[in-house]
Amino acid sequence: MANNHSSDESGPPSRRSSHTSISSAATTPSIAVLASSRAIVSGCLTPATIVISLSSGRIAAVYRSVLPSSAFPPGTSYIDHTPYILLPGLVDAHVHLNEPGRTEWEGFWTGTQAAAFGGVTTVVDMPLNAIPPTTTDNGLKEKVRAAQGQCWVDVGFYGGIVPGNDKELKALVKSGVRGFKGFLIDSGVEEFPAVSSTDIAKAMAELADEPTTLMFHAEMIPPIADSVGDDVQRSLPPLAPRGPLNEYNTFLVSRPPSFETYAIAEIISLASLAPKLPLHIVHLSALEAIPLLRDARAAGIKITAETCFHYLSLAAETIKNGDTRHKCCPPIRKQSNQDSLWSELLRQDDSVLKTVVSDHSPCTPDLKLLPQDVAGATVNGVNEDIGDFFAAWGGVSSVGLGISILWTEGEKRGITTEDIVRWCCKNTAKQVGLEDRKGDLEVGFDGDVAVFDDQGTFEVEPSTMLFRNKCSPYQGKVLKGVVKETWLRGRKVHSRDDGFDAKAGPTGMLLLEPRRF
Repeated sequence: MANNHSSDESGPPSRRSSHTSISSAATTPSIAVLASSRAIVSGCLTPATIVISLSSGRIAAVYRSVLPSSAFPPGTSYIDHTPYILLPGLVDAHVHLNEPGRTEWEGFWTGTQAAAFGGVTTVVDMPLNAIPPTTTDNGLKEKVRAAQGQCWVDVGFYGGIVPGNDKELKALVKSGVRGFKGFLIDSGVEEFPAVSSTDIAKAMAELADEPTTLMFHAEMIPPIADSVGDDVQRSLPPLAPRGPLNEYNTFLVSRPPSFETYAIAEIISLASLAPKLPLHIVHLSALEAIPLLRDARAAGIKITAETCFHYLSLAAETIKNGDTRHKCCPPIRKQSNQDSLWSELLRQDDSVLKTVVSDHSPCTPDLKLLPQDVAGATVNGVNEDIGDFFAAWGGVSSVGLGISILWTEGEKRGITTEDIVRWCCKNTAKQVGLEDRKGDLEVGFDGDVAVFDDQGTFEVEPSTMLFRNKCSPYQGKVLKGVVKETWLRGRKVHSRDDGFDAKAGPTGMLLLEPRRF
């Protein structure tokens, strides 16, 4: 597939023999045409007209100018979205949908609707928090059965690495998982235990020559630490807490940057066991880990990292007592740390932070143990754990809000929509082996489009949080950047004005074609 196709301002594409030109479009039974004075095509801002075949769902032609509707056969579905920006549909490569098994937390229906609301046309579901986890081929089959007919956007799946499942990994690759994730620290759910260096070595031996990526929740307790227990979710407080358990700083200092650097150093030390296998650090939070990753990459190790919308927009200093909506692991750190993450992300050379994702990790609001004065609180009566950052469940809910969070914070720092496409479309698609069909508006790619109003604003409230449980640290915040419409393979999935087409129903595909080198 040619990914470098371009067309001139006035005529049909000139570098791909199989393109659909205007003259031949008359014989095309069904096309949709989206145009705008601003679109991101091949990473560049340009006027564009995008022609999508509705029979294949793929982009048939790209013109780097706004062609009039009269250029197409009568009856063609044509919309000029000027002045809004046509973006490739976002690929959120880190989402917990929790189905089957914990559908009261989230599910395919609500999670993918929330994604579509925010221009995300592909989500990749993490292997844990559903029951069973995706650690066996049978576990993947159960998840696929649960997802059938429920997905409003396309969904891919990760496999998990846990102690003793190394012989399951090749089968999962053949069944189409987009990569594998393991925890170097207790995950918080008993069905997904942490892996040791021995377990990682076994997984690397199995995956060394496979077309996949091995990813890690990179936290480990160093030999000396204040924290007691390594549970990502509910942990005992330190033996000598630095403050009250409902103060965020008490939680923050119990999970210092050394948790991340110690784990990443361990992963790097094992990389030579499978030198061709891409490695990836999920939800990197600590700036102190960046030099380790840069040095490893300079030494030829194939390792990348992602960070999350919440690490780029929320800061420890502003988190109020008891507001456990902000609890996650690794933790949201101080403003100076956030500034350093932005500096790395915006490096003009080889940044180690390649992607930005949601890590949407929801739960039922009662597990957050929120005080009654915090939006989303549900616990009534007296509970000694209310507002306790150690006892509350960890995870931030934000799927579908990411582009607006990133644009709101990033505009202050001079980012462009081209940057967003690189971090949240092109690079996330590459991370999961979908770079030949997702993440760009080019001939042959899926006709997935987000129509983005870069000047519009909205308040985050229950009606704009389409995920199942309306409990998020973003509630009440005003965000800039509104996705007006979301298109999946040339068909409109959601519009801000009209919502979802209930008659058409969910048309998302399950992305189970095995990865290729």
